Amino acid sequence: MKTLTKEMQSALTPATALEILKEGNKRFQNNLKANRNLLQQASETSEGQHPFAIILSCIDSRTSAELIFDQGLGDVFSVRIAGNIMNEDILGSMEFGCKIAGAKIIVVLGHTKCGAIRGACDHIEMGNLTALLSKIQPAIYDEKSETKNRSSSNPEFLEKVSTINIKRSTHSIMQRSPILKEMIEAGAIGLVCGKHDIATGVVTFYDDTLIINNPK
Repeated sequence: MKTLTKEMQSALTPATALEILKEGNKRFQNNLKANRNLLQQASETSEGQHPFAIILSCIDSRTSAELIFDQGLGDVFSVRIAGNIMNEDILGSMEFGCKIAGAKIIVVLGHTKCGAIRGACDHIEMGNLTALLSKIQPAIYDEKSETKNRSSSNPEFLEKVSTINIKRSTHSIMQRSPILKEMIEAGAIGLVCGKHDIATGVVTFYDDTLIINNPK
């Protein structure tokens, strides 16, 4: 697998970038890896980087984006925070990654059995974690179908809140970043979100939030 160059990055479309991620996840599911020399990639990217994707995921130790999508050094910008929430620092990082560094797609990636979602559902309060979990609370309020057991002991409720939280983070990119919204609408970059099953390795993308426009 070759190290990404500026020319290779520029030739990619958002749709192609998404296919690269899907193919990488299939390799991960089958316990396969693309042939790449990581030390060589470290050397070849030492003077500059040209990642094709930005992936926002949780800090969970089982959800490394590079492993889940079988990518190497210099391939993706990996943004990690508990509960894959959105804030202005993450939005600024995404704006840099796309507008300045040339990434072609943004992926918001949640995962099953998320500890941050569990904590928010159980209304945990502890130090600075309290403020972080409060950002997940709107997803809990938006989940209306489970009326009896609305805690993490109800796995269906937990996963429904997780999915809503993923989609809320994705929608906030369009709502809170005029720079990224303009690039997405122009087809310069794509936006998609999905969930990683930590037991199987499968990443399921949500078609109802996928925005892959033809470049204009």
